[in-house]
This record gives sequence, C-alpha cells and structure tokens, in this order.
Amino acid sequence: MNARLFNHLAMGGFGLALGFTISVAGLSNWDEVHRMFSLGLFTSGSAGGNPRLLLAFGGAILLSMAGFRLLARHDQIPVKPIRTGTISGAILFGAGWAITGACPAAALVQLGEGKLVALATLGGILGGAWLHEKARRAFHWSRHSCVD
Repeated sequence: MNARLFNHLAMGGFGLALGFTISVAGLSNWDEVHRMFSLGLFTSGSAGGNPRLLLAFGGAILLSMAGFRLLARHDQIPVKPIRTGTISGAILFGAGWAITGACPAAALVQLGEGKLVALATLGGILGGAWLHEKARRAFHWSRHSCVD
C-alpha cells in the first residue's frame, strides 16, 4: 500500500471514529451541547451538572490529537503564534456553535443521523467562509491572516 493511500485511509478512519464518538456521546444533540456549555446550570434533575459530555468532548480532542500526531509523525507540526484574527475567529466559531449546537464535524454527524436542520448549520458555515473570503479580498488580508 502506498503512503498516499494509507494517509487517506487513516484520515477516513479517524474521521469515522470521531463521528462515532460525537454521535454516541451526544455531542450532536443541541440540548446536550447547551447543557455542556451552560455547565448544567439551567437543567434540573439527574442530568444537571453531569460531566459526561465534557469528558466525551475531551476524549474527542485527544482522539484528534492522536490522529494529527500519527499522520504528521515524519513532519514537524509548526508552532503558530496567536494573532488577533485567531481570537476573533475563535469567538465567532464559539458563537456559531452556541447558537446552532454544532461545530462543523457535529453538523456532518447530524446529517448522517438524518437531522435535516443541520443543512441550515452547514449553510451558515459555508456562508461564513464565503463572507470571510469576500472580506479578505476587500480588506487585503493575507490568505492565512491567523499565522505568519
């Protein structure tokens, strides 16, 4: 098996594992995500204050980190400085996630689960990317404004 095919299969495997983790853990459920971000403050009963989703979220991050490390084992992953664009982008990403209850990966999982409302989330993601490209050209920002 050549290296390129192996990398594609490995990325697909990690993507499936991440999608499975997101679905099983409940990270594709808006109510669960809201409960996680509000730390269960607005929930009564047995689900209030339950750290299960936060632990699952941490597990998904660890799985992603393992995938990046495995696929970049021969390449050094460069350290990138935090820029102003990084902070504003993170705030917009978090706001979108809080409103829709889904990050881009969770939106794809929601589609796989048959939740058609995820089409609106994906439309917002694609619309935001399109709007960013228009603003980047209008304001003459570099293509990768968050890094050198």
